[in-house]
Amino acid sequence: MTLTCPECEGPVLLTEPVRLSEVAQCADCSSELEVVGLDPVTLDLAPEIEEDWGE
Repeated sequence: MTLTCPECEGPVLLTEPVRLSEVAQCADCSSELEVVGLDPVTLDLAPEIEEDWGE
């Protein structure tokens, strides 16, 4: 399945079955993308992982 990157509008290839919260990377801009919807399949920028510094 090919979707459009929300950052650069480049093609993003996902293998089926697509799962909610699955992370993919755009081949054009290298943005990390997360599947946020399944009907229809929707991508959004994945949240940055924040360092917790042992807290």
